[in-house]
Amino acid sequence: MGNRNFCSFPVSLIICLFCIYVKVRGLDNGLALTPPMGWMPFERYRCMTDCERFPRDCISERLFRRTADLLVSEGYAKVGYKYLIIDDCWMERQRDNSTDELLPNRVRFPSGMNHLSNYIHNRGLKFGLYHDVGYKTCMYQGPGAIGHFELDAETFASWGVDYVKLDGCYATERDLDEGYPAFGQALNNTKRPMVYSCSWPFYKSKPNYQIIKKHCNLWRFAEDINDSYESIVDIMHIYHKQQHLLVNHSGPGHWNDPDMLVLGNYFLSYDESRLQFAVWAVMAAPLIMTNDLETVRPEIKALLQNRDIIAINQDSLGKPGKCILTRRNFQVWARPVEPINAMGMNSFAIAFVNHGEFPECPLCPQTCEVLLNEMRLVNPMGYTVVDLFNVSNDLGLYKPRDTFSTRINPKGVNFYKFTVVNIY
Repeated sequence: MGNRNFCSFPVSLIICLFCIYVKVRGLDNGLALTPPMGWMPFERYRCMTDCERFPRDCISERLFRRTADLLVSEGYAKVGYKYLIIDDCWMERQRDNSTDELLPNRVRFPSGMNHLSNYIHNRGLKFGLYHDVGYKTCMYQGPGAIGHFELDAETFASWGVDYVKLDGCYATERDLDEGYPAFGQALNNTKRPMVYSCSWPFYKSKPNYQIIKKHCNLWRFAEDINDSYESIVDIMHIYHKQQHLLVNHSGPGHWNDPDMLVLGNYFLSYDESRLQFAVWAVMAAPLIMTNDLETVRPEIKALLQNRDIIAINQDSLGKPGKCILTRRNFQVWARPVEPINAMGMNSFAIAFVNHGEFPECPLCPQTCEVLLNEMRLVNPMGYTVVDLFNVSNDLGLYKPRDTFSTRINPKGVNFYKFTVVNIY
C-alpha cells in the first residue's frame, strides 16, 4: 500500500481511486468455511536447524515428508487434518541475487519447495508455508515480505502453496495495517486459492476485528502457546476477556486462532489434553497439531481423532462458543450447534471445566451442578444429552428446570452435546 497522503486532486485521482478500491476489497477467497485442521512444527520443533547433530528433529524436507506420511498412515488425514504447514526457519537468510525471490534453505530443503509440495499433494494433503509481513521473520530472521508482496505471493503460488501463515515481526503499526490487506490482495491476484492466516491482532493494542475479518481467514489473538496447562488457561482467559468481540467477528471463512494443539508432547496429562481439545472445539478454533506423530501415545491419538468432537469443531452453523458461566473454580463453555428444531432453537456443545485448587481438596474431582435454564437451554421439550468423549453414554432427557450434574477431574473437562428436541 502507498502513503496515506499519496493522493492529490487532480493529478493522482485515478491512482487514488484504485488505492481506495484495493483497500476496501476483502479476501473473499471462499476458503476455510470450517476451521482448518492440520499440523505445524513450531511448538514441538521450534527453529532447530542443526541437521548434522539432530537430523530427525531439524526443520527440513525430511521432517515434512515423514509427517506427511504419518498424517495419512496413522489416520489423521482421514478425519480432517489436511494442512501440513511449515513454520519459520525454512528459508535462506538472503533473497536470490538475480530475481529477488525467496529461497528455501539449500542444505535442509535440497530438493526445493516444488518437490516437497508435490510430495505433500500426492498424499492428498495441502501445503502451508510461513512468512512475515515485516522486514524479517521472527525466529530465523530470514527476509520478510515488505516491499515484495506481489513477488512473494506469486512465488508461493508457483510452489503450490495452499495456506499462508503471515507473522508480524519487525513491522511498524503502519506496516501491519497496510501490509496485511495488501498481502491478502496479492494472494488473491495469483488466482490460486490460499488460506490466509494472520497474526495481525496479536501485534495491535486495539485490533479492529471488523477490518481484520475482511482480509484474513483466521487470526492469532494471543501469545504463542507452550506445552503446559498454564499456557492453555492463559489463552482461555484472554479469549474470555474479549469474547464479546471475538465471537461476533468469527464464522465461516474467518476464525479466531488461539494457536496450536499441544496434545501429544511432554507435559500435558490426559485430563489436560481433553480440556484443550474440548475448549478449542467450543471456540471453533483451527485444530492445528504440533507434535511428533510417530510418538503420540495411543490414548492421545484416539482423542485427536475423536470424530464426535471434531464434528463439533467443524459444525456447519459456524457459530463460535464462549464461556457462559463461572462458579468458584468451574467454568461452563457453550457453543450453539446443529441440529436446530422447528422453533429455531439450537442444540449445544457444552464443556464443563474444573480448574482445580478447591480449598477443601485441591487435587480431587469435584461435582458441578447447573440448571439448564442457567445455561440458556430453554426449549420446553428439553434436550437429549450424550457424552462427547463416549457417545455411547446416553444420559437421557433434560428440561430447562432440571439440574445437570457432572463430576470433573481437577484440571480437566467433561464435554456433552445437548441435542434440542423438536416440538411436535
